[in-house]
Amino acid sequence: MASIEFSKASKSFGASHILKNIDLNISSGEFLVLVGPSGCGKSTLLRTLAGLEKLDGGDIKVNNRSIAKDEPQDRDIAMVFQNYALYPHMNVAENMGFAMKLQKKPKDEIHKRVQEIAELLQISHLLERKPKELSGGQRQRVALGRALARQTSIVLFDEPLSNLDAHLRSQMRVEIKRLHQNLKSTMIYVTHDQMEATTMGDRIAVLKDGIVEQLGTPSQIYHQPKNLFIASFIGSPEMNFIEGPLVKKLPWNEAQEGDVLGVRPEALRISNGSLESNELELGSYQIELSENLGGQQMLHGSLEGQNVRILVDSSYNFSKDEKVRLKIDLTKSHLFDKKTGLNKRL
Repeated sequence: MASIEFSKASKSFGASHILKNIDLNISSGEFLVLVGPSGCGKSTLLRTLAGLEKLDGGDIKVNNRSIAKDEPQDRDIAMVFQNYALYPHMNVAENMGFAMKLQKKPKDEIHKRVQEIAELLQISHLLERKPKELSGGQRQRVALGRALARQTSIVLFDEPLSNLDAHLRSQMRVEIKRLHQNLKSTMIYVTHDQMEATTMGDRIAVLKDGIVEQLGTPSQIYHQPKNLFIASFIGSPEMNFIEGPLVKKLPWNEAQEGDVLGVRPEALRISNGSLESNELELGSYQIELSENLGGQQMLHGSLEGQNVRILVDSSYNFSKDEKVRLKIDLTKSHLFDKKTGLNKRL
């Protein structure tokens, strides 16, 4: 296992500043997810750690030793890419053991390690096959096995599941988390999919424009978003943002004109007239349509002229254009300063 520290890490490509003095500490054995929109710098940060890109400024330390000037092969780091990049003329066993072969490891050691990882990934029956004989999910397992066979203290993942369908992505998320629990390596995982981030990470670093906007556990990121960007980016379905006169109803001293009320669909409920101490009735809600989500349904409608989504039980029956009273759970609601974007309730 290995601890990692980025200190004032910066990187530019021409006039574009991709990483802007990033400070980030990753604990030994941690599974950290880097998430953010395209172009935010998450893959570049990963590549600087692997040595595929050189920093323009700052430093990277592994176990308190600077590696910023080390060559990639000297960094004891394995990487799994979005593209499987398997050698088509080699079978699965040869692909998985190729890095160890380059390191001039004994054949018996390579064979034993490949067998161990193949069993862990449940691909022992595929070892004699060529990549063209494998499905997408199987190829990704082989690419993962090739990285793990090296027995490095750090494993990096650069959007490894984006080429898979939804069902396979779900399976592979579980497989990778199970591997982390078994191997205890320090793992850093890059994705633009916030669902992957919240289901996989011990902690999440949310990036935007080359800056870490917030670092925390999935629960902290979801329930205590630092600003409007975090609140809008993390969460599916997305948070509702309500402005105008409705904000004046809030019993919070810090609520000012121009602020934005943020409330997730599950924190909005249809009122039956009674209110708990943590609840507030907002007003009349006109239901326009519903999305069936299985055990729940998403209602889309208008609250005092603003589009709002709420989650209700799938058994709830309604008629189009029906009007109901809507209430919110204040303990699960947020107040954002529209100018700065900051969450005023933190």
